[in-house]
Amino acid sequence: MTFLRVAIPSPLRRLFDYLPPEHVNTKTLQPGIRVKVPFGRRELTGVLLEIVPETNVPLKKLKSVIEILDSAPLQPQYIRDLALWAADYYQHPTGDALLQSFPVYLRKGGEGVATHSYLWKVSPNTSIKDIPIRAHQQQALYQLIAEHPQGISKEALLAEGGQTSTLTSLEAKQLVTKYKCEYHLPDISRLLKEAPLQLNTEQENAYQTITKHHNFGVFLLDGITGSGKTEVYLQAIHEALKKGLQALILVPEIGLTPQTVQRFQNRFHVPIAVLHSNLTDKQRFNAWMHASQGEASIIIGTRSAIFTPLKRPGIIIIDEEHDSSFKQQEGFRYSARDLAVVRAHAEQIPIVLGSATPSLESLHNCAQNRYQHLTLRARAGNAIPPEFQLLDIKKLPLNNGLSSILIEQIQHHIEQGTQVLVFINRRGFAPSLICHDCGWLAECRRCDARMTLHQQPAHLHCHHCDSQRPIPLKCDHCGSRALKPVGAGTERTEQTLKELFPKTPILRVDRDSTSRKGAMAKIMERVNEGSPCILVGTQMLAKGHHFPKVTLVAILDADAGLFSTDFRGMERTAQMIIQVAGRAGRAEHSGKVILQTHHAEHPLLTLLATQGYDVFAQEELKQRHQYQLPPYQHIAIIRAEATYSGRAEGFLQSIRDQHNQIFPNIQWSGPFPSPMEKRAGVFRSQLLISSHSRPFLQHSLNHLCVNIEAHPMATKIRWSIDVDPYDMH
Repeated sequence: MTFLRVAIPSPLRRLFDYLPPEHVNTKTLQPGIRVKVPFGRRELTGVLLEIVPETNVPLKKLKSVIEILDSAPLQPQYIRDLALWAADYYQHPTGDALLQSFPVYLRKGGEGVATHSYLWKVSPNTSIKDIPIRAHQQQALYQLIAEHPQGISKEALLAEGGQTSTLTSLEAKQLVTKYKCEYHLPDISRLLKEAPLQLNTEQENAYQTITKHHNFGVFLLDGITGSGKTEVYLQAIHEALKKGLQALILVPEIGLTPQTVQRFQNRFHVPIAVLHSNLTDKQRFNAWMHASQGEASIIIGTRSAIFTPLKRPGIIIIDEEHDSSFKQQEGFRYSARDLAVVRAHAEQIPIVLGSATPSLESLHNCAQNRYQHLTLRARAGNAIPPEFQLLDIKKLPLNNGLSSILIEQIQHHIEQGTQVLVFINRRGFAPSLICHDCGWLAECRRCDARMTLHQQPAHLHCHHCDSQRPIPLKCDHCGSRALKPVGAGTERTEQTLKELFPKTPILRVDRDSTSRKGAMAKIMERVNEGSPCILVGTQMLAKGHHFPKVTLVAILDADAGLFSTDFRGMERTAQMIIQVAGRAGRAEHSGKVILQTHHAEHPLLTLLATQGYDVFAQEELKQRHQYQLPPYQHIAIIRAEATYSGRAEGFLQSIRDQHNQIFPNIQWSGPFPSPMEKRAGVFRSQLLISSHSRPFLQHSLNHLCVNIEAHPMATKIRWSIDVDPYDMH
């Protein structure tokens, strides 16, 4: 007898044995195919990993596979190996990790065949005269199709104002015909739509260093904002395309994807596949299949796109490599950036990590000669880096967070006919609502957090658990109606600026104002017109945007993160400041950055403003080394949460007591309540473990996982392990 060993998406950290279906020859089955199996009361899609001659499960307890879903694996061996390696390294259940490397459509058991694109052409021996004179819509659509003798897609027809019903009528009259779009390798002589830009000396050196590598190599492209990193990407990708290879580009957020896609579409005459969470399951699956089959030459996506298979891999690029969005914060807690390096090594292709503010881990890897450090210190087009000013606001009167000095500067730049960006990394109208009589604060009932006051629409909102409630008319504690907003968010700053500058357009950019489809594109279109305006926004404005007329960037609260309990707080603050500052002075206009602060004498803040991110990063690395923090130590956090206070902490304490003597070379810290102990109605606690040896830490974690699963409280506590955590909270 033979048995099928299957990986199933479940929290159990093991594989499951099944009997093969009746009348199926197991010799025809290949590891990697999907199967439908019974699991408890459910039917799940799993992945066949092995066909084995024996099992430890009693034969009478074994169930049969319900259905074989694929005749051959849809996922190549190297992607499966990558997912299995990630499951082992990040201490996550194998089946869940492996299934997450598939598109959702395939996880749900969908048919593994991509939807082919179709093109419409006018039928032979027909003309517009065959359409009645009064059928104006049919005539217009027929004429549009006739203008594209090579064919035009339905999506393009609809974008031009065509109607599905009109197209159906033309097809019924056999005046137009639908053809399946046949894929052909791109013509090497026609790859470019527009000519590449002239590279400066630094860009040329970076380009030559990357492209002369024909196998694995990690390149940290460390370029100040506006230095032309994207042009280096484009020309390196062009080199790969000329060899008939594919390129995978990861960007941190969905918001950056449209403009990135536009840049690539403007440059290259090749098929481009896009993968991100705003697409439907079927759209993402089709893009995944086109990449896998080699039909898409360039693949652009967010974090999960790292598992997209390429038929002819040529180069991987991680844009804004420092960004926390590349680390999954829930469930399968993998780092797409780090997995990209592992994948590039397996495929023996170059990988480029690009950033104006590289992570300290990447800079440390360069110092250890694991990565090659490429620097771009000149702005493209001879643009001048912005001037920094630390504005000490101690004892200064503030108008909802705006000092009079800053207001005068904004006025000056608007009068000069340029644009201003005001950065405040807090959504809503005000961070909290307070009773002026008794001091009561509107707090979330499910979290240890205050609720944010919003006015558009009016409500209180917890941004941690998404709880919402109406704004109270009176104090919950004393009944007073003297409720006042405290602090300023983007809405309140927008309102204040409208009062101060009534004749100047104020454009707010945050998650609330850009939630509607096309909202962000309309704002960018308005900014790119170049007329004076004031942009107010959160970190959505900090990354990747090119605002040639912005000459002043104002950071209202530069102190956020200076005294964080998270050792990465200062690094993240510095990265945010530099990224936001980089929006100023990117063209022929010089730029200025004003940082409002109550701590103008803070040594690291002063260092950042006067000597830049490079010097700051080296100083921060010295402090990390002094206190033996990552990257000089390897850490993991065991997180636990329970519905009753103290239960999660007690669970973790018993884990530490049980293993303290077993692993004497492991350093333990905690357990202690999470900085926000109560979140979404559960109480959270964490236990930090660290070691100078990564292999030793991994060995210890493997042992811990087995013992934690067998712990008597494990079924009553929700627990997880976060390896190389980015967020200590």
